Amino acid sequence: MVLRIADNKRVREITLDRPEALNAFNEALYDATARALREAADDPGVAVVLLTGEGRAFSAGTDLLEMGQRASGDENFVPGEYGFLGLLDAVAEFPKPFVCAVNGLGLGLGATILGFADLAFMSTTARLKCPFTSLGVAPEAASSYLLPRLVGRQNAAWMLLSSQWIDAAQAKAMGLVFAVCEPDDLLTTARSHAEQLAAQPISSLIAVKKTMTEPLRAEIAAARQRENNCFAELMGGPANLEALTAFAEGRAPDFTTLPPGW
Repeated sequence: MVLRIADNKRVREITLDRPEALNAFNEALYDATARALREAADDPGVAVVLLTGEGRAFSAGTDLLEMGQRASGDENFVPGEYGFLGLLDAVAEFPKPFVCAVNGLGLGLGATILGFADLAFMSTTARLKCPFTSLGVAPEAASSYLLPRLVGRQNAAWMLLSSQWIDAAQAKAMGLVFAVCEPDDLLTTARSHAEQLAAQPISSLIAVKKTMTEPLRAEIAAARQRENNCFAELMGGPANLEALTAFAEGRAPDFTTLPPGW
C-alpha cells in the first residue's frame, strides 16, 4: 500500500504512505494518487480533497532511484499507467477544492504541487525545496508559471534557481501557504477548513473554482510543455547524470568538472 484514503464530512483525505522513502513518488504512487484524484473528482459525495503525507515527509518528490533507471534506459524501469504527467493532469484538472497539509519535508513535486492548492497549511517544522538545478534538470508542474504568480518573481526565482530550503516562516511570508501550524495542530486545522468548505454546495464550489482556474489553463498547459521540453533535453545529460550518480554514491555532486556550457 502506498496510499491511504479516508472520507469524513464530504472531505476525502488522501495520505501519501511511503514513509520509508519519504513519500517519494515512484510509478506506483504516481498511479495511485492520480487514480484517487480522478475518483474523488467523479464521486458526487466528495466535496473537497485534503492531501498530506505519512511520517516526517510530505513528499520527497520524484523517486531518484527510478529517475536514474529511466535516465539511463534501464530495462528494469516499468512505466506506470499514469506516471508523473498523468498525476499532473489529474491535479491540474481537479474541479473541486484541493487542500494540502504539508506535514514535513517537501521536495520537487512535494513543493511545486502547492501551486495547484486552493489552500495550503504547513507545519512549523516542515521545509520545502525545489531541487531542479541541483539535479541538473528543469522545473516541473507548471511551477515556472504558477510560482511567480503566487509568490512574486524574485521569490519564485530564488526557489527555482537556488535549490535551497524554504522554511515555514518564509513560505508564509511569500504567500506560498495559507497558514502555518504547530505539528500537532496541522491536520486538525487543515481538516477544519476543509470541512467548512465541504459544508457548502458542491455545485457552487466547482463553479467558483472554475471561474478562478479557467483563465489559467492555457498558460499552465504552455508552461508544462516548455518545462517538459527542457526536462527532456537535460535528463540524461552530463549534469543530471552527475547528480544522480552522486545521489547513488551518497556524495555531493560536483558540477565544476562538467563540459563547458553544462
